Amino acid sequence: MTVPPQLTPGSRRPRPSAPTFGAAPVRRSGDTVPEPRRHPSDPPPQAAPEDEAAAPARPRPAVTELYLSAYAGLRRTRIPVGPLTLLAGPSGSGRSTVLGAYAALAALGSGTSLEKVFPDPAACVPESARPDAQQRRGFRIGCTVDGPVGPVRLDLAVQVEPALRIVGERLTWQGTTLLETALSNPGRRFVHAAWHTAGAAPVTRGALSDDRLTTAMLPLRVGGRTQGEQRVLAAAEQVVVALRSVYACEPRPAAMRAPVPVSSGRLLSGCDNLADVLLRTRTECAIRHGLLVSAVREAALRPVHDVFAEVRPGGLVEALLDRGAGRHTPLARLGDGELRHLALCLVLLTGPGVLEFDPAAEVPHAYQSLTVLADSLDRDLDTRQLRGLVTLAGRAVSRGHIRLIGTVRDAGEALGADGAAVEGLTVVDLTPDGAGNG
Repeated sequence: MTVPPQLTPGSRRPRPSAPTFGAAPVRRSGDTVPEPRRHPSDPPPQAAPEDEAAAPARPRPAVTELYLSAYAGLRRTRIPVGPLTLLAGPSGSGRSTVLGAYAALAALGSGTSLEKVFPDPAACVPESARPDAQQRRGFRIGCTVDGPVGPVRLDLAVQVEPALRIVGERLTWQGTTLLETALSNPGRRFVHAAWHTAGAAPVTRGALSDDRLTTAMLPLRVGGRTQGEQRVLAAAEQVVVALRSVYACEPRPAAMRAPVPVSSGRLLSGCDNLADVLLRTRTECAIRHGLLVSAVREAALRPVHDVFAEVRPGGLVEALLDRGAGRHTPLARLGDGELRHLALCLVLLTGPGVLEFDPAAEVPHAYQSLTVLADSLDRDLDTRQLRGLVTLAGRAVSRGHIRLIGTVRDAGEALGADGAAVEGLTVVDLTPDGAGNG
């Protein structure tokens, strides 16, 4: 496959159709959770659900579709994204590829350079891609972000060979191209950008770096003097806010068993410091901690009366389960599935205020929604644990402050007979069917 023609201002070429997927029904529920007490050294607090309800009624920016036009093993694939999205399919169907594309867009939206986002860019180029006359090969991805200004679409073309660089980027809103970039001189490391202004000059042009997402850099270049520039800024900021609020969660049971030092109380991606976070959350919010204990108890084979952490001599924190009758079980004795289930429940119930990620600090928390990416959500979990976790996720996303995209082998096993009742659920079956998504 050849890197697509450069995107030039004003160009309008037809796009190939993409396979679509259906979504399950949605129903709503909500749990009232008070704002946790804060230590003076803690970061700024996140909005609690009652704060969110009091915030102005406007949609939070959120990714609603992913496009993998040509990326790794997927072609012409459109992925709908809801508050709770399960990507199902057998090994090799592209579940992890979709999550990888989302994570890459999120990193680019945070202003990270291409080299850091794609340490092995050749793996993102489809195997069937053929170089063009200039020996160029690459990939294409994109997304749609809905929010206060309505749906905004971002399309991105990345050249991998002979050099890693962005060769085309387009931001569109209601059929209008707000921003477009093109590589006009391969010998120079920049792209020519053109953005809509609707002033005396309908389009403003400038040269920007070819190793970063122009949409993320645009607020630093556009002053917002005209109504057109304000529209461009609003669209770009909506995309950036939605993309950068991402927490990739991959609990590692082997690292969760040992006691850990007392630290910030913010959960790392691998959940290594689970004990430290439990020490904080148990004292800060009794309601959320009670929900966590209930979720663990419902999925456990043995009694669970509490989940807590204690500081040991030497300053290390150890997490334990209270089995009742004075019996305590250290986390070191739990199985991999029990530990992963506990960690994922904690992520869903605590939300952005306790997770280690980089939010958009300039945007009020009530206007942001954190997306959790959980590859192999069903790993090491039995059916009861998995279904309980999905049900809990449905309740969590109904509040609007958190979203979840997880991969599973079999959606039927994850949902059971009551799958249609899970709030905010979208199921995407990536099983190869000859429709171009294998």
